[in-house]
Amino acid sequence: MRRPLPGVAAERLWLPLLLLLVLLGLPWQPACAATLPSSLPTSLPGAGVAPALQAARPAAGAAVGVGVGVGVSADAGSPAPASGVATTTTAAASPPAAGASPPGAVRTPTPDPDSAALARSSLPMAAAPAGLANHSFVTQAVRRVAPAVVRLDTERKLGRDPFDPLMLDPLLRELFGDPSPGLRERGQGSGVVIDADRGLVLTNAHVIDQVDQVSVTLADGSQLDGSVVGADPVTDLALVRIQGRSGLRAAPLGDSEALEVGDWAIALGSPYGLERTVTLGIVSSLHRDINSLGFADKRLDLIQTDAAINPGNSGGPLINAAGEVIGINTLVRSGPGAGLGFAIPINLARRVAGQLATGGTVVHPYLGLQLVPLTARVARENNRDPAALLQLPEQDGALVQRVVEGSPAETAGLRRGDLVVAVADQRVRTPSALLQQVEQAQVGQPLALTVVRGQRELRLAIRPAAMPQAG
Repeated sequence: MRRPLPGVAAERLWLPLLLLLVLLGLPWQPACAATLPSSLPTSLPGAGVAPALQAARPAAGAAVGVGVGVGVSADAGSPAPASGVATTTTAAASPPAAGASPPGAVRTPTPDPDSAALARSSLPMAAAPAGLANHSFVTQAVRRVAPAVVRLDTERKLGRDPFDPLMLDPLLRELFGDPSPGLRERGQGSGVVIDADRGLVLTNAHVIDQVDQVSVTLADGSQLDGSVVGADPVTDLALVRIQGRSGLRAAPLGDSEALEVGDWAIALGSPYGLERTVTLGIVSSLHRDINSLGFADKRLDLIQTDAAINPGNSGGPLINAAGEVIGINTLVRSGPGAGLGFAIPINLARRVAGQLATGGTVVHPYLGLQLVPLTARVARENNRDPAALLQLPEQDGALVQRVVEGSPAETAGLRRGDLVVAVADQRVRTPSALLQQVEQAQVGQPLALTVVRGQRELRLAIRPAAMPQAG
């Protein structure tokens, strides 16, 4: 017969003894028990200990069993068990108080609602990010100008085609009548109030070109009639007067000469009829010659921006970060290179608007020259070509490509191939620089030009005339 191992017999005797101790509630302490130092805090932050448990804390020298029977010897400064943890408490020195659980009883305290609320209230609240409650500088800038931005709705009657077969044949005209009796074209653009007392709105000339009717929609949604005061096709600027309305707000005008590339640019207007639209960008370039964009009949140095400008934005303001108008939106590049917008500098617009407001026309000095830029390098390459039609001065300047017949330039003796290098003793290297000097000249007053012709340098006096009106 096989004899059981000694360890196995001991285990069979120990397990019933352990069970008996648990049932009788007698104190016991396994070898893994530890003694907590009295220097530990009496409570753990955020532990959420219920007041009932704190009141039932055993006296000094009591044995405490936590969890599944792991007990520790604790003094009065030891931590109380956490809420919701089963405990076994035995008083070693004094009898249990009245109403207390008998020794060795296992009790599961219920969490106190007030204690749980206190624990929740002790958690730190997440602070709002700094500046989140404040609006951006764009909002502040738009607030200054938006009340002065308007939408312009225009109508004009379309002319009949003189070669329409229905109009040429009297019989067909009698049978079918006028083929287009009330055909009208509608357009839309934007504008900005620059004079509240007189109700003057600054916009683009192409917005109100040949229109019969103008309707102005204010920022508050009210619609009023408008009338065209005047327009200047050369600078693409026009004035519209709002009729029968007081209490208008004018936009503050800034200084476009103070702009630098990289400054903030904010465009306002009604693109595609969507009123009160705001887009943000920067000043991408300054003094962009409009002739380089394919508009030979204009005389403008534009502000280039990447702020979105779309059809319907024309005539609306371009403003800076301070909420001042720095330009009037006029062009947008479509197709390849889309996203490039252009605005007329407000300093030029202010000067033109002042002339239009008096009821007069804007006079632009005119020389009658067609110019192209020339650099010394290009001139040298041309002169080395045996098939070159003429030898060019190897300098930077504005090369005369054509002289208009009967113009002030022809009267002064300028010829094709002349190179203009100075105007009124101011050095010029490009045609745009020359036109800037001419624009500041007085009609009928002599203007000194320095011209290189072949190997000679000539000084000519030219009297600008008023630019002929188109059509």
